Amino acid sequence: MPPHNVSNRPNSNRANLEIRRSTDLHVDLHLASSSQILEAESSPVPPSIQPISNPLGVDEKDIQPKQVPDWSNLKVIHRNTLPPRSHFHLYDSEGDALTGDTSRSRAALLSGTWGFELSPGPFKGSRDFYQPSFDHSEWKLIKVPGMWQLQGFGKGPQYTNVNFPFPVNPPHVPYDDNECGRYITRFMVPDTLKDGNQWRLRFEGVDAAFTVWMNGKEVGYSQGSRNPSEFDVSAFLELDSENTLCVEVYQRCDGSYIEDQDQWWLSGIFRDVWLHSFPSAHFEDFHIQTNLDDDYKDAWLSIDITLNKAGTISSKLLDKEGNVVFSKSHDTAGEKPYKCKYRMKNPEKWTAETPYLYTLVLSVGSVYVTQKVGFRRAELINGVFCVNGNPIKIRGVNRHEHTAESGRTVPYANLQRDLVTMKAFNINAIRTSHYINDTRFYDLTDEMGFWVLDEADLECHGFGEVGADPASFASDNPEWREAYVDRAVQMVMRDKNRPSVIMWSLGNEAFYGRNHQAMYDAIKEIDSTRLIHYEADQEAQTADIFSRMYTHVDDMIKYAEEKDWKKPFVMCEYAHAMGNGPGAVQEYIEAFYKYPRLMGGFVWEWANHGLITETEDGEKYYGYGGDFQPDEPNDGNFVMDGLCDSRHFAGPGLDEYSKAIEPVQVLGVEDGKVAIVNRYDFLTLDHLKCNWELISDRQQMIGHEILIPSGVKPHTKATLVLGGLPKTLLANTWLQLEFVTRAESKWTPYRRIVARGEVPLTPTRSLQLLKSISTPDRPRIQRKDGMLYVTISKGTTFGFDTGNGTLSSLSHTSNPDLNLITVPMALDFYRALTDNDRGGPHGQEWVDRRVHQTRNHFSRMTTTETESGCIIVVQGRVAPPVLAWGVDTTTTYTITSEYCSIRVQAKPHGLLLPSTFARFGLSFGIRDVKIVEWFGRGPGESYRDKKRAQMMNTWGWAADALFHAYEFPQESGNRTDARWVELRTRWGGDDDFPNRLLRARFGEHEGASFSVTPYATRDVDECRHPYELRKRKRDDHIVRLDWYHHGLGTGSCGPATLPQYQLRTDREFDVELLLD
Repeated sequence: MPPHNVSNRPNSNRANLEIRRSTDLHVDLHLASSSQILEAESSPVPPSIQPISNPLGVDEKDIQPKQVPDWSNLKVIHRNTLPPRSHFHLYDSEGDALTGDTSRSRAALLSGTWGFELSPGPFKGSRDFYQPSFDHSEWKLIKVPGMWQLQGFGKGPQYTNVNFPFPVNPPHVPYDDNECGRYITRFMVPDTLKDGNQWRLRFEGVDAAFTVWMNGKEVGYSQGSRNPSEFDVSAFLELDSENTLCVEVYQRCDGSYIEDQDQWWLSGIFRDVWLHSFPSAHFEDFHIQTNLDDDYKDAWLSIDITLNKAGTISSKLLDKEGNVVFSKSHDTAGEKPYKCKYRMKNPEKWTAETPYLYTLVLSVGSVYVTQKVGFRRAELINGVFCVNGNPIKIRGVNRHEHTAESGRTVPYANLQRDLVTMKAFNINAIRTSHYINDTRFYDLTDEMGFWVLDEADLECHGFGEVGADPASFASDNPEWREAYVDRAVQMVMRDKNRPSVIMWSLGNEAFYGRNHQAMYDAIKEIDSTRLIHYEADQEAQTADIFSRMYTHVDDMIKYAEEKDWKKPFVMCEYAHAMGNGPGAVQEYIEAFYKYPRLMGGFVWEWANHGLITETEDGEKYYGYGGDFQPDEPNDGNFVMDGLCDSRHFAGPGLDEYSKAIEPVQVLGVEDGKVAIVNRYDFLTLDHLKCNWELISDRQQMIGHEILIPSGVKPHTKATLVLGGLPKTLLANTWLQLEFVTRAESKWTPYRRIVARGEVPLTPTRSLQLLKSISTPDRPRIQRKDGMLYVTISKGTTFGFDTGNGTLSSLSHTSNPDLNLITVPMALDFYRALTDNDRGGPHGQEWVDRRVHQTRNHFSRMTTTETESGCIIVVQGRVAPPVLAWGVDTTTTYTITSEYCSIRVQAKPHGLLLPSTFARFGLSFGIRDVKIVEWFGRGPGESYRDKKRAQMMNTWGWAADALFHAYEFPQESGNRTDARWVELRTRWGGDDDFPNRLLRARFGEHEGASFSVTPYATRDVDECRHPYELRKRKRDDHIVRLDWYHHGLGTGSCGPATLPQYQLRTDREFDVELLLD
């Protein structure tokens, strides 16, 4: 097969192609014809590296480099690469091919430990390292695949979201700031591969560009970091002696301008390297299409096969059990490509919920190849995105390739764990942001069932920062056309046979221009069966789909309600999952299912990109931008924005997203009947069973299985009839339902919980009722040293400082002389900022208006003793320094023999009053707390707009474990919808008073919450890494009892907290709780 030269345009003169033969001058040899290429390759020492024996004469000039290097030359994308093809391995037998075991294929994996040298630039270091006589014995070792910055070489790693980390002068990159990694390995050709007719060297991914030599001779050059490059090395390979493979990798090239994705800048051979052996008759490529009829029942299986020469093709299709569906042979008679079509009667259909795969076996001559086949049809029906005739909803995530140890080099086990976790959390779709992934990823998505939006390796976001029309630099510049089209073609040619790929994407955040239209046209020429996505085409002039990112849910609904729309709408990025969040996911999901135009969306993003590093003291942590000096510019912790942490362990945000997208949703209950909705796209609920139970304060009643009606169709409602409910229910009783897979479930593991739901059956007990349950005893009142002490019947003593009106002492009957209070109780409006607070308007306003600096200022304290106890009224003002706004407060403590009631009446007012508060509640410090028990949402953290994943029950947790250690410290650990909370020295029950230091009860107040943390708010705000915060861990705990708490939102990149979840200050407050 002739070499593939993208720079060879149809109207170009091939004889003018510039071929670089030496790193000494890089591109200084001009060859007039291909015969000269072979002549030069046979020369033992190319002319360009002959030693210069004579010094320069007077007025003579020596210019280095003599020509623009390939890596800074827009006209050179590839040299001597083969045309792109589908990803496949050849095998010597059908049995070997069916195993899918590449170690049994006609290919040798060259990955492993290689020799390595890093120089600060391509013109430095061992530039003749590829010469057979070069001594590499002193070189260091490096793992291939891998990124050199993560193996102790070079500067960085460096993270930027948008900015280019080098001066912008497209297509040129700096010559003197472009690290150059030189690799060397030696190998013998295995005996099983020596009978080939053509040998191909295939690189699955090299960042950012590279030149290859074999046995001292230059093979070629390629760029396009996440795309494969394949070279014919037949003329260079030694079959019976050792081969030396040398690769020179450039950190940057002109392609780096369109590889400006939001991720770490990392370099090296980061995917596998293979040597393929192709026999005299072999497949060059094949293209499989499954064309379902308009009834979505029968299908044509179409296969376009390209051979290197005419031959007899055998084709066989096997079902999932290995049974032969058909087996046929065809003589191609020289036809290229050869087209085969097979009529299939009602084949099993492939969907993300029912990923049924057939296996196609093709053979020619002595070799075999297999490809998984899924019968499915993706299209628009009246503008609605459908697969196999059914509307589907994208419940997806954006996923970068990442591990904390090796960056974009992702071991198979890590990749597999990612997808298994996604399935367990109800995710059905993945956008390969923002480049095509490791080929093994698609093996798994085909097998496990995911809708894949396959995205071209293209982004040039940084052009938006340089002060001109950003599209004019590349996207709308005709000189970049081939570079753009190449990336589209590489993607489609490699992944065209994947059933899980249902859409192509032209890239991300590359503005919009004529080159996107060229990409679209090139894709449609290859594959007309899939829709094409591109978000920056805001009016969908080219794209088949309207796409947006981080659009407010209300604005998204406006698109959904437009009249006469022809194209669907997808949120390619939304619900920015940075730190503690995302908030208000449910609103998006409900809109997706309400409006046919809305396809759904992909949450940004799957996991944090932290890289493992360590402090000077050897303490390991996960680093982000700024942690790997020198790395200016950088975008800090914006790379830590995933549903999972840097180890890819599920975080609280993933729990919440999973809950919102559960395939069964409980809508409500009335008269013993539960309304549910089936949100599967293809499945009924026949593979599930439902169990119910009743939950109340410290009680749980296990119920029975509820019969789910058979045949509940996708996207329809059903009614479940409860049986066996008690006639009398306790206060604050909740019905909880659990949907679990049956043993006969075909596609989901047995006993997996796919959905939970809950609905309240009875109201909670009111504070008024709780206060009425008391004894006629009177508390004991004492005055001493400026303090007022009131002791209730259980022995707890509350102490008030008469000089400032604070509740500053609390003693317990187990140790009456010990004051448990370490920080006096105060009304508080601030929380440690979350990433979403910092990125949105509210957090900035809290800081600007000094909410974090407010103090409680006492003006008067009035104490009245009554027959039942005493009443203490404290009037004051909570205000910050510098500014004139404040909150006038009246705090009334009513103490009886049973409890201490705290009622707060507050009125915010004044100039520059912040529009919202972070919280409205009491804060104090307390010692000796080991255990926290509560009735409310749990066991994990919850907030007003991030709480549905946490179920109502009686929960208990170690006090130190309630705080969630995000990889960038911030507010965490809140538990909302709390009815009561107990601070304890050890585990116990309701009547186990000696171990209970303090209990707070909120009664019927909706939205009450609490947190218990060993860290002060200021410390959380000031620390930038968990290891820093751990050093400030307190001996006591800070407790917050909140009546109201501001929601989280997604303000780090997207809408701030929605109005219904904001804690507004344009109101008065009147709240109460009970302590005992």
